Amino acid sequence: MSAVPRQPAARRTGWILVLLALAQLIYALDLNIVFVALPEIGAELGFPGQTQQLVVSAYVVFAGGFLLFGGRAADLLGRRRVFVFALALYAVSSLAGGLAPSPATIIVARAVQGIGGALLLPSTLSLINTLFPEGPQRNRALAVWGGAGASGLTIGALLGGVLTENFGWPAVFYVNVPLAGLVALAALAVIPRDPAGGPKRRFDLPGSLTVTGGATLLVFALVQGPEQGWGSSLVIGAFVLAAVLLVAFAVIERRSADPLMPFRLFTNRSLTMGMTVTFIYMATFGVLPYFLTVLMQSVHGYSALETGLAFLVPSLAIATGTQLGERLTTRIGLRTTLIIGFAVGVVGTAAMAIGFDAGAGYGVLVPGLVVSGVGQGVVWTAMWIAAATGTAAHEQGVANGIASTALNIGNAIGLAVFTALADIGTEGATGEALRTATADGEFFVVLLTAAGMVVGLLVSLALPRARAAAPVEPVAAA
Repeated sequence: MSAVPRQPAARRTGWILVLLALAQLIYALDLNIVFVALPEIGAELGFPGQTQQLVVSAYVVFAGGFLLFGGRAADLLGRRRVFVFALALYAVSSLAGGLAPSPATIIVARAVQGIGGALLLPSTLSLINTLFPEGPQRNRALAVWGGAGASGLTIGALLGGVLTENFGWPAVFYVNVPLAGLVALAALAVIPRDPAGGPKRRFDLPGSLTVTGGATLLVFALVQGPEQGWGSSLVIGAFVLAAVLLVAFAVIERRSADPLMPFRLFTNRSLTMGMTVTFIYMATFGVLPYFLTVLMQSVHGYSALETGLAFLVPSLAIATGTQLGERLTTRIGLRTTLIIGFAVGVVGTAAMAIGFDAGAGYGVLVPGLVVSGVGQGVVWTAMWIAAATGTAAHEQGVANGIASTALNIGNAIGLAVFTALADIGTEGATGEALRTATADGEFFVVLLTAAGMVVGLLVSLALPRARAAAPVEPVAAA
């Protein structure tokens, strides 16, 4: 499956981009739509308080662990084939989640949904990066894809509140079923068939097993550390076994004639820097929605619907930033665009921190939310362009799997570290004292995320300077 895919006719590229953007919308939708329904899921299925987080964790752990596997599958089995299969898996697991009669069933359904997401994200990105030529056309496609993701975060939070309050928590799972099914069917008609032929390549089963097991255990340990305690035997054992498997993976890859993750890919400085930026992005920008949700619901007492409405402002700002990121990259280059995006993010996030006060209203948050959101959107588009630049078509899947894995591990580490820091001072507090301590802890960690964005800015300086491509008109939809 390593043959170079034929470029689709111009009249079809618009429809292809619509489907790929819809797939990203579905993926992003699921990140927030379940979170706002957790209290109702816990009450009806009998989850004890802390274990409700397993509904989220099961998805995060398996999505993060299977991303490299998903990227390799897209390269070897065919990008369209894996894309359609991932959507079908998403639909089936979402149906199972909505019908779940017990905590164990819904956790398994979420784990399978996470595997579907791990197959979907790299296959979607590799389709963009092979069907749209490098330069302005690909930049525009990634901006549309990124804007759909930002919209999905808004719609997920808002739709989750509406569906939960009016139809019950199962509706947040059922909504994915027709969406994923329709996009999968349309993909069979619109996206070009996977090219046949090309040199025979192996799946690298030993490499796939060790990296998937190692990455899954690493994310599991990072997610469960704050819940179980960093000194618990479960968390320590997961870290140790993850380290053993990842070392074994490195040894296997060094000796393999056809490795899952060729280390020579890291000689591409654009990919290496893109991977590093995706890690920093999710460890900083990526944790802000969690702390905003806690502020709104636990400190200010917002309902699920009110929380969803509150996310409209930052999500619109992020969507605007994704489009601005494409235009800036085309005109002034990746390096400068990333520097601008992180700089704007630092200023906006520091301003946002002022609103993390138990007595502050939503209006105090808005200026920071807008500025930080624009910076976040600029970085989002530019970092995926960086990760895709300079990689051959037949290795786009694994390259995007590498960047996506860095994204998920960055999010897991960021949440683990920042939630532990935010909780300092809340132990034993109740009532108004707990509200104040929670807001104060979050104020501190939001400022730390702004400091982390400064690190992202400094990393971006390592990108090679490049002459900006001349802007061209995007391909119109058929």
